[in-house]
Amino acid sequence: MARPVRRIVTGHRADGRSVIVSDSAAPNVHVVPGTPGLAGTVVWVADKTPADIAQQEETAPADRKLAIEPPRGGNVLRIAEFPPDNLYSREELDKFRRGIGSPEAFDTKARHFFFHKTHTLDYAIVLEGEIWAMLDEGETLMRPGDILIQRGTNHAWSNRSDRICRVAFVLIDAEHE
Repeated sequence: MARPVRRIVTGHRADGRSVIVSDSAAPNVHVVPGTPGLAGTVVWVADKTPADIAQQEETAPADRKLAIEPPRGGNVLRIAEFPPDNLYSREELDKFRRGIGSPEAFDTKARHFFFHKTHTLDYAIVLEGEIWAMLDEGETLMRPGDILIQRGTNHAWSNRSDRICRVAFVLIDAEHE
């Protein structure tokens, strides 16, 4: 079960005054059965850039299915929870890859089962725990407060600890070949 992510959304009243529109758990949560602790919460989605800040509709309702990448020309804020590597079920990972609609993003022949590549500029911010950011060549340990700028590279996340690691990701659609 994913720990709820408190999401506070602001907006405007009809008279233009700023208000808190909602303050509750983000509703779009995807838990991977069979792999305890593997979960993702989509906090917000902008379907285009520049973002429409005048609209008041929910952009990440519970039933909105998203691929690993944001909408073309948009961005997504996601909180991911990574369990220790030894808890992953290979069968469930295969289902997860198919379920997000981007199985081709994953490199199943790489040195770690989570290697993947997206056509995005990503900001990865470790909130809790620790995780190894792995590239084709090299890796580095990230701890709370560390930020990785991922620019469309083949990469993986490896949790070699004994507890869940929580990471905030901002994925921004990017130009690519």
